[in-house]
Amino acid sequence: MKFVDEFRDPQKARALIAQINKLAESIQAQHSRPLQLMEFCGGHTHTIFRYGIEPMLPEWIELIHGPGCPVCVLPMGRVDDCVALAERPDVIFTTFGDAMRVPGSKKSLLQAKAEGADIRMVYSPLDALQLARQNPGRQVIFFALGFETTMPSTALTVLQAEREGIENFSLFCNHITTVPTIKAILDSPDMKIDGFLAPGHVSMVVGEQPFQFVSQAYQKPIVITGFEPLDILHSIWMLLKQISEQRCQVENQYARIVPPNGNEAGLKVIEQVFEIREFFEWRGLGSIDHSGVRMREAYAGFDAEQKFQIPNLKIADPKSCQCGEVLKGVIRPWECKVFAGSCTPETPMGALMVSSEGACAAYYNFGNIPELLSKRQAVEKES
Repeated sequence: MKFVDEFRDPQKARALIAQINKLAESIQAQHSRPLQLMEFCGGHTHTIFRYGIEPMLPEWIELIHGPGCPVCVLPMGRVDDCVALAERPDVIFTTFGDAMRVPGSKKSLLQAKAEGADIRMVYSPLDALQLARQNPGRQVIFFALGFETTMPSTALTVLQAEREGIENFSLFCNHITTVPTIKAILDSPDMKIDGFLAPGHVSMVVGEQPFQFVSQAYQKPIVITGFEPLDILHSIWMLLKQISEQRCQVENQYARIVPPNGNEAGLKVIEQVFEIREFFEWRGLGSIDHSGVRMREAYAGFDAEQKFQIPNLKIADPKSCQCGEVLKGVIRPWECKVFAGSCTPETPMGALMVSSEGACAAYYNFGNIPELLSKRQAVEKES
């Protein structure tokens, strides 16, 4: 396969859906409840909604949207820390665009920029490093966030800054890890997940091995999945095939991109620059042990948390915002009381409505809003 159209072929999609329906019929007789499959990655969630995949599936199969959106799980206190750093007069604060509109307790980075803070959107940490070269009299801070997918590029930028002796560059490190998060979901008493669509871009770095615990310790099938509609449908079929055959394995649907052992050079540079934090706070999920990374002591000169005074406060989300329940898959976005009302992409109350990978944004941008609100009203009347 060479062209993206081949991954969006309607004829192939119909063939996969027919096979999914056939497998679902054979499995349904053995289960007393709907089958719940979780796509961990927000990129998968947006593919599902953009191409209308969920309505194509049997009603008996439920897709649960996981917390694999690094902007979405950023706690409000960390946003406040970003604003505090950005408002320093000697700082140029750089960030990816998704993080600009995530609400803090008082303001977002976009609001801080409107009030005069020097905040600039960049496409990579190397862009931030270039700003440090061009502005030797200013401190340039890069807001480093993301799962293992983005860690290698951040780590390589730190090593480049060290080689060049650029001392006015640092990271505010908010990188997070995938495996402890999946484990936290599996350990949650609220969850009844029957299978996982594993994140393809994370797997491109870490490989297949880190997900073995899902099949071995928790007896759940898991399929590493690509991001095109046929990737999603094929992976759902693979999960159903495992369930029908009573197998629990890690399978790699995205083998055209994901090598079994991951990116060894990327893993090496991650290990060189970062170390695991004892715990890290997640929006809606609370503190998860060993789920974040910080910079090693050898690179303390590039660590904004050590170079600058940061408030580091823990701040709860607004009570009316149910991002936490959505992130854990306990409720769907449309079940949140403020969805498409006081919380919209223009006036977001939570990060899930802001990020390009957020589940709420996917429902809002690609869903039938009147129909979703009617469903919410029906659920509220029943309860």
